[in-house]
Amino acid sequence: MGEAVDIPNIEGLKRIVVIGGGFAGFKFVRKINANLFQVVLIDKINYHQFQPLMYQVATAGLEPSSIAFPLRKAFKEHANFHFRTCRALNINASESIVETNIGKIHYDYLVIATGCDTNYFENNSLIDAVFGMKSISESILIRNRILLSLEQALNATSECELEKILNFVIVGGGPTGVELTGALSDIKKNILHKDYPELDLSKMNIHLIDSSTRLLSSMSEYASKKVLENFQKKGVIIHQNRAVVSYEDDCIKMDNGEEIYSQNVFWVAGVKANTINGLNNDVYMKGRLLVNEYNQVKGYENIYCIGDISLMINDQYPKGHPQVVQTALQMANNLAKNMNRVVKGNSKMKKFYYKDKGSLATISRNAAVADLGKLKFSGFIAWLLWLIIHMLYTTGLKNKIFVIINWAWNYFTYDTSLRLLILPKMSKIYKKLD
Repeated sequence: MGEAVDIPNIEGLKRIVVIGGGFAGFKFVRKINANLFQVVLIDKINYHQFQPLMYQVATAGLEPSSIAFPLRKAFKEHANFHFRTCRALNINASESIVETNIGKIHYDYLVIATGCDTNYFENNSLIDAVFGMKSISESILIRNRILLSLEQALNATSECELEKILNFVIVGGGPTGVELTGALSDIKKNILHKDYPELDLSKMNIHLIDSSTRLLSSMSEYASKKVLENFQKKGVIIHQNRAVVSYEDDCIKMDNGEEIYSQNVFWVAGVKANTINGLNNDVYMKGRLLVNEYNQVKGYENIYCIGDISLMINDQYPKGHPQVVQTALQMANNLAKNMNRVVKGNSKMKKFYYKDKGSLATISRNAAVADLGKLKFSGFIAWLLWLIIHMLYTTGLKNKIFVIINWAWNYFTYDTSLRLLILPKMSKIYKKLD
């Protein structure tokens, strides 16, 4: 970490280092004028991943490659662009250096876009016990867990063992939890009886645990009501206003004393910012970085922060903006335009104003809910709108085509073709690559 990373400076250009290739970082690099800056993007993985569709990878609806796009390929036409696969460990603001696991990287401007990870609400015992879903690799793990459980169910030797194998528990009633629950219930209804005719699927139970008083609490009461009605018809067992206390020995315990025995616990209950060390203590609030209306980190002239990790407090958003994709994209777009404007000699930057474009969530096949301002609706039209918007936001023409093909195949055949149980061969080489 002591040596500088070999990235030659380009004479006459200021260097922007961007930490994170998620929605915020990816959008920023796309919008910044590559002829006016030298841009260095760093990330621990070498691809951009489309998180809103990870649940479809987890439930065998989409190939992992359909929601991923290589970062080098995305910016191969950009002048003065560099990418390094590494982990940002610390910021040395006094020397304008980002310290990484491969060495030091100097910056003139720093843009922090490290995003969020799964929030276990300080219950660290859950980290290695449950399945999160904030990355493609975690989505594949969930897919493997679902398929492996179904295979194991055929060989269960007791009702107690079968109960643990066929109980699927989703913790978190936000959009991700609702969409994962809906997809899993669709698989149970339309697909599994074909693949597992020997299995009594009436013994397969899907539990949804949510600490809020209603599902989709970030959306309207209308949306919550429609989701609840749909899931009740499908036989989903809903535990509302319940928090998970512990998960040990295949037993998940809730704060009301209720217990569920399951080996399949999928945790999508919340997010927390991926904090980076090195900045003054007073800029951190609940793991997020305090920024002004220009996304400039408090107390630093050349450090900016966008996306889920940023915390911009104002009268309209006293707790900060929602940690959603639209916030990240709009912040990235505004900051890139401001920096392009400043380097051209226009010192006046434009303040960031968030425009809420509404919310969408799928419930199941042919069913979704939509909150678009005062307009609130559900059903097939909302589902179709969800499909169109998510297809448009998917990165890359090839990915868009593959997503459409898979969705069409799944829709007309009531089937998915991706139910592959792919387990890695353990090898020491993984340690060398880490």
